[in-house]
Amino acid sequence: MKAYIPDDHNYAAKARFGRIVTVSSYVTLLGWFILWHVFLIPVPTANPWVISLIHMLPLLVFIHVIITGNPRGHAWLCFVLLLPFIQSVLAATNPNTFIYGLGYSLLVGTLFTSSMMYARWQSRYNKQLAHRSAAQQANADGSDN
Repeated sequence: MKAYIPDDHNYAAKARFGRIVTVSSYVTLLGWFILWHVFLIPVPTANPWVISLIHMLPLLVFIHVIITGNPRGHAWLCFVLLLPFIQSVLAATNPNTFIYGLGYSLLVGTLFTSSMMYARWQSRYNKQLAHRSAAQQANADGSDN
């Protein structure tokens, strides 16, 4: 069995907090795209819904991961979020889109951090549960003899 994860950390509460922040920042980031590209600064030569959908598509791929709470999927989401982060920093350096880029950077950074911490805390909580289950099984098998 792998190394024991001590019980002195409340990984369940930490994972719950990370999940709440992850889901809320995910939904807020999707709303940010719609707000900016459809209502605030729509592109005059293209359909604004198509533009916002193109921006949201890499994130929409992970909607099943967000719904199910898979820690491994959250880690993969962190890798994908590096590309929107580059785009947000570039938008923040342009004086015309500074506010958009700043908000975009903060949302992507929050989603990245909360997804990473949720993946870590939920994985450790799962290891704690597995160790407790194995210990209970060993105690039950030992008491039968």
